[in-house]
Amino acid sequence: MQHAVRDTQSALGQSNGGIAGDQHAALDDHAVATWQVVREKLRAEFGATAYRYWLEPVALMAVEAGVARLGAPTRAMRDWVTQHYLDRIQNFWHAEDSDVHFVEINIVSGATAQNDASASGSSSTKSTSANATTARTKSARTSHSSGHSTSHSTENNTVVSAPSQSNGSGRTAIASMSDDGISAALDPRYTFDNFVLGKPNEFAYAAARRLAEAESVPFNPLFLYGGVGLGKTHLMHAIAWHIRRTQPHRTVIYLSAEKFMYRFIRALRDKNTVDFKDQFRSVDVLMVDDVQFISGKDSTQEEFFHTFNALVDQGRQIIVSADKSPSDLEDIEERLRSRLGSGLVADIHATTYELRLGILEAKAERQGVELPQRVMEFLAHKITANVRELEGALNRVIAHSQLVGREIGLEMVQDILHDVLRASERRVSIEEIQKRVAEHFNIKVSDMHSARRARAVARPRQVAMYLSKQLTTHSLPEIGRKFGGRDHTTVMHAVRKIEELHGTDPSLCEDIDLLRRMLES
Repeated sequence: MQHAVRDTQSALGQSNGGIAGDQHAALDDHAVATWQVVREKLRAEFGATAYRYWLEPVALMAVEAGVARLGAPTRAMRDWVTQHYLDRIQNFWHAEDSDVHFVEINIVSGATAQNDASASGSSSTKSTSANATTARTKSARTSHSSGHSTSHSTENNTVVSAPSQSNGSGRTAIASMSDDGISAALDPRYTFDNFVLGKPNEFAYAAARRLAEAESVPFNPLFLYGGVGLGKTHLMHAIAWHIRRTQPHRTVIYLSAEKFMYRFIRALRDKNTVDFKDQFRSVDVLMVDDVQFISGKDSTQEEFFHTFNALVDQGRQIIVSADKSPSDLEDIEERLRSRLGSGLVADIHATTYELRLGILEAKAERQGVELPQRVMEFLAHKITANVRELEGALNRVIAHSQLVGREIGLEMVQDILHDVLRASERRVSIEEIQKRVAEHFNIKVSDMHSARRARAVARPRQVAMYLSKQLTTHSLPEIGRKFGGRDHTTVMHAVRKIEELHGTDPSLCEDIDLLRRMLES
């Protein structure tokens, strides 16, 4: 058994102290020592924040034939490190060991990071790590043979370890299985510590945190919903990381609804549905992302419904995310929709300007980059679609600055992101303006189209016409038609009237400025 465990560890590149694989298979003391020196030089040059976020999770895999091979746990991390740090790694390495001419970085499921506490790489640390790994692997196999699923790959029964979390505890969380296993990989960046909290997401964050820290089931299911790129997946990964770090005995499976359907179809094709049911109905925590994907898939919905019921009856936790609330999901069976909405439903609203600014500040700090305040304010104001697009724009600016050597400034950002900024320009509709203005002045939207001339109705209607002229590209006749078929001269009169009052009525000026910010955000 011990030989099998060592073979498994070697194949996966699993170890501690930023060194992966069987030490005797491909690494010698000189290679290990060189890697430690290179890491310290990287930390000194790029700073502790960038080092911790991008470089610490990278592990040494092998040194042979003049090539040093490193492993990164995710594709995104591999690509970023290759693009921004590979040249320096290679130069540092060659300076320490002239026999090494090249450094390559591959994606290795289970690559581990070096904890600062274990930087010495002592033999006692290696021994402790190996014993802990052996114990975890034995435990996984024992549980598998007894019919209780654990965090391991069903194909090769292996347990892999993930990059250390940034809580400073020095513990290494058990990661999700390899790509051919049940669970999808977890992104090491998606933790509670890295989640930027704001009013639009505070309820969802509090619910996710409460669930992750609870030893029993506080509410079942937890249903997270919101638009694209607002943080649903981040919160689900954060829950999984927290549970695996603090309660490693609990089995956590995270996957997309698409992968759930794929595995179910494959089980049907292979006439192996019994194993499929056993795998999914014996976990402690089941997390299914983007459940709207199974809309209209009757057979998959049927199986998911029965899996749902089986886990709830056993007191197991279920966490689901979607782009809409349970009641708004289309082509989902009524009984399943009812089940999804029977626990705690937490929505994540669109980001505010303040939240976007906080996200930019946090992400720039983690990457060890100082951005001018004006640049961050500009990006937070202009890119409003979702956090993912905002992060992509930030990465693009930083990458361009580092690769080209151009100082980050407002003009540079506008030049680099011209296509993104053009696509992100706010497209405000007249209907949206009418709705916002009616809500602000506490009148009905139908009053915008009515013939009522009372000042309490007429003035808000004029404000809506004025904002329609300012914020849309519609002509005056088009605007008039949207306001109950009015003539374009009526719209012209409304615009002129509001322009006059804008300079003399401070209260109305404040109302218009507030409405404009709400509509442009």
